[in-house]
Amino acid sequence: MITSIKTYCDELIKEFDSITSERKILLEKISQYIQQKTQERKPIQLVYICTHNSRRSHFGQIWSKVAAHYYKVNNVQTFSGGTEATAFNINAINAIKRVGFDVKKTTETTNPIYHLYYDESEKPIECFSKVYNDDVNPKHEFAAIMTCSDAEENCPFIPGVELRIGTTYNDPKAFDNTPLQDAKYDERCKQIALETFYVFSKIN
Repeated sequence: MITSIKTYCDELIKEFDSITSERKILLEKISQYIQQKTQERKPIQLVYICTHNSRRSHFGQIWSKVAAHYYKVNNVQTFSGGTEATAFNINAINAIKRVGFDVKKTTETTNPIYHLYYDESEKPIECFSKVYNDDVNPKHEFAAIMTCSDAEENCPFIPGVELRIGTTYNDPKAFDNTPLQDAKYDERCKQIALETFYVFSKIN
């Protein structure tokens, strides 16, 4: 794993006590889903969903993949999607870069595809904005993790889902073009990383 990311993760897991008991109960439902799939030796497919698939859902996709690698939970595939496609937001990308990810833009479009490298022995995480039922996302036997309340409300039915759970987060978009912009993106990135690592820390 890239040294700066490994250091970030090592420090992150010391902060599990900062997660409230109520929040842990919610997060442990995802842990139980992953644990069951592990015991059944079935693929673990996690889809993080937010309205525009531009910020929080990408953080979820990225950190769940890294957490699975960190805790050596095998056969984990992570995805993201939205109720509409926009683009992976540059402020979210910059927050990930500040952690230490090596980010490569592979296409020059209004909705570029990015490859995120976190370990030289692992394939990069592919990120671009898409709707939750895009062809690249699973169609059955997956967990849908709703990262924003708008997506939770506007996705009344998701075909093929085995677990649907809302772990909503405040949108850092509210601080775009303000003095607090970078700090708020870093804060949200860390919160989602922390809670995702807590989920995987419970897997035996």
